[in-house]
Amino acid sequence: RSGTIFRVNELGESRPFASLDPSVAAFHLAFGPDGDLYVSGPTVSSFESVVRVNAMGDVTKFYTGLGRPQGLAFDAEGNLYVAASLRGHRGIVRITPDGRDAEVVVAGSSLVGLAFDDSGNMIVVSTQKVYRVSMGIKGYSVF
Repeated sequence: RSGTIFRVNELGESRPFASLDPSVAAFHLAFGPDGDLYVSGPTVSSFESVVRVNAMGDVTKFYTGLGRPQGLAFDAEGNLYVAASLRGHRGIVRITPDGRDAEVVVAGSSLVGLAFDDSGNMIVVSTQKVYRVSMGIKGYSVF
């Protein structure tokens, strides 16, 4: 929660890689198809950002305007999905690869995380349950 992201080498040695503002809760991380690291860190603000960290550790804002952004996952087309609020509506928000447009695609008041399975389902996690939502979306995989 301090805001420091560490890079760990193959020997298990760590060193600071990027520095973000501290968060009141755990940071959420996901690598995008572009190779950059995307990070959310929920605070008490209703106008937060998802940031992008490049290979050099430089931090830029990717998308701003989310309330309590948490879990992150990418689809194969490069859209970023975030468990967050957008314009007063809580759920899973899809953000276009260029970071310009966003919309709520799954509604839910207590959603905090998500992932995609190999069958086109979105696995959505709330503060109390896990759901499988048939979306027909192929998730991005680095493997």
